[in-house]
Amino acid sequence: MSAPESIDAVQQMLSEQGYVCDRSLGTVVFLALRLGRPLFLEGEAGVGKTEIAKALSAGLGRRLIRLQCYEGLDASSAVYEWNFPAQMVAIRTAEATGGASRKDLQTELFSDEFLIERPLLDAMRPDENGAPVLLIDELDRTDEPFEAFLLEALSDFQVTIPELGTIKAPEPPIVILTSNRTREVHDALKRRCLYHWVDYPNFEREMEILQAQAPEASEALSREVVAFVQQLRTEDLFKKPGVAETIDWAKCLLALDAINLSPEVIADTLGAILKYQDDIQKLQGSEAKRILDQVKATLEVV
Repeated sequence: MSAPESIDAVQQMLSEQGYVCDRSLGTVVFLALRLGRPLFLEGEAGVGKTEIAKALSAGLGRRLIRLQCYEGLDASSAVYEWNFPAQMVAIRTAEATGGASRKDLQTELFSDEFLIERPLLDAMRPDENGAPVLLIDELDRTDEPFEAFLLEALSDFQVTIPELGTIKAPEPPIVILTSNRTREVHDALKRRCLYHWVDYPNFEREMEILQAQAPEASEALSREVVAFVQQLRTEDLFKKPGVAETIDWAKCLLALDAINLSPEVIADTLGAILKYQDDIQKLQGSEAKRILDQVKATLEVV
């Protein structure tokens, strides 16, 4: 599928994949597709950064290639490695049969047959369905040397393998980078990307998201769930719940056949929205009832 021709078309495409996209995000996604620029998304965990890449992949009919970042990730782990066990078998076989010469064997060992492609190299390969969507997820978990390596890879969309030479993408992949901002990513990398901060949605937007992801939930229950989570984000918590937690909580409530929120139901399902014991303890007992009463009073006014 070709790239959408307008911002409205981007929003429509993402909506068809269950991703509710506001105008500002739709604009930067449209520009990233139109200009062929990487898109750098920052925001709190659980606000839907990763889901944007998934929705783009599905909407465009392109492969999604995900590079999950972690501390200690290096270029070789992200690009390629040689299949050492298979190479050893080939060497032993050649020795036993007296086959290929040393030079021929070396050429064979360092060929595509023994190459294990990792996400960055895979994203550079041609694809009959068009350039894939390359998701570089949680970039802030890596360190500066890996960022420096990405500068070259994202500038020229090529990688170099010493034994094989330089491999350049015939068509640049659609690159989405995400960060939870546990540390600052270097400005040099950001300058090569279009940037967008993915914030918590407002009440109306979160209602749209929940109705798209959990359509079986009644409007009354959805309103209570969204209002309660929105209020939680104003509390002094170690980790505020994201949109992902809103959706998970609604699905848990549906599994319990809950038709509305009550202090008892909230106490039983806090683990779906809060992931730290200190935060859960704060919401036990009267505190959850206080927030629920406040939420219901607000909804009645509305």
